[in-house]
Amino acid sequence: MLDRLVSNDYPRSKPLAVILIAVLLGLALAPFLLPGVKALSVAAKVLVFVVLVASFDLLLGYTGIVSFAHTMFFGIGAYGIAVASTRLGPTWPALALGLGGALLLSLLLSLAMGLFSLRVRAIFFAMITLAVASAFQTLASQLPDITGGEDGLTFNLPALLSPDFEFFGQPFPGVALDGRLLCYYLLFASALVLVLALLRIVNSPFGRVLQAIRENEFRAEAIGYRVVLYRTLSSVLSALFATMAGAMLALWLRYNGPDVSLSFEIMIDCLLIVVIGGMGTIYGPVIGSVLFLAAQSYLQDLLRLGSEAASRLPWLSALLSPDRWLLWLGLLFVVSVYYFPSGVVGRLRAAAQPQQQGR
Repeated sequence: MLDRLVSNDYPRSKPLAVILIAVLLGLALAPFLLPGVKALSVAAKVLVFVVLVASFDLLLGYTGIVSFAHTMFFGIGAYGIAVASTRLGPTWPALALGLGGALLLSLLLSLAMGLFSLRVRAIFFAMITLAVASAFQTLASQLPDITGGEDGLTFNLPALLSPDFEFFGQPFPGVALDGRLLCYYLLFASALVLVLALLRIVNSPFGRVLQAIRENEFRAEAIGYRVVLYRTLSSVLSALFATMAGAMLALWLRYNGPDVSLSFEIMIDCLLIVVIGGMGTIYGPVIGSVLFLAAQSYLQDLLRLGSEAASRLPWLSALLSPDRWLLWLGLLFVVSVYYFPSGVVGRLRAAAQPQQQGR
């Protein structure tokens, strides 16, 4: 049963297996282990980014395609839910229609980009995707009647997912059993299913061909594989999973705007998370998302505590000022790349190989 769930793609490292189990249990029990609005929001954001970054890793880590249009599909998913809920009201059919329309649009756009752009060299394809993503962000900002423009769209969800809906009057244990909690577990279940689906894809014969294309596309084409077709299918699948991640974000926030789902900063975050976790592994985005978003969310709080503790040393207190959190985040990234050049997953697996060979 476990073989089928993880598609025979085991961690191959005891520390990595322990970390993955801890992450799974931590996210599953986050509402009860980490009470508070901020902690639950961070956990929900981790679930969204796990799917988003894993879908990007399918494109970059497994196929070797550099694309800057990934956030465009992320935004399409979020706008699909937002526009449908705003126009049709807070109903389940509206959510289904919005998600279906977003997936269809992402399918058509990714197919067009794949067929027309993947024939060019990597750097030119990256520039084309960057131009398309920038144009889409500008378009979303200049259509206020549809997308809400720069202000975005605020919408309501079906009553079952609303924070006002309570299943029981008494909290258990200390956590309100309401629609917000149900929405979180909807995100958790969605992320789990989508990550398992990605594991199945990358460990299938199709996934093996993608890795062969990544290593040497000329050799893959020479032995009979249609490289453009496989790269296009990879681009389409990656876009569809990113669209699902965008829909998850909109469901949680009940709001969407250009800066929320189409910002280029999200693309940079995806690149950083892939590098930190490890490219070419679905497990890498899982661990990288947890580490990066935890640091991004709580580094200022830790620096504030450190600054207060070092108040007797003015120079150290100033260095640990919460206003300098981006500096420390950058230093942490440099250190992680230096000590984990192949990412956390790659380093842990490499460390486990000598032990396995010695048995």
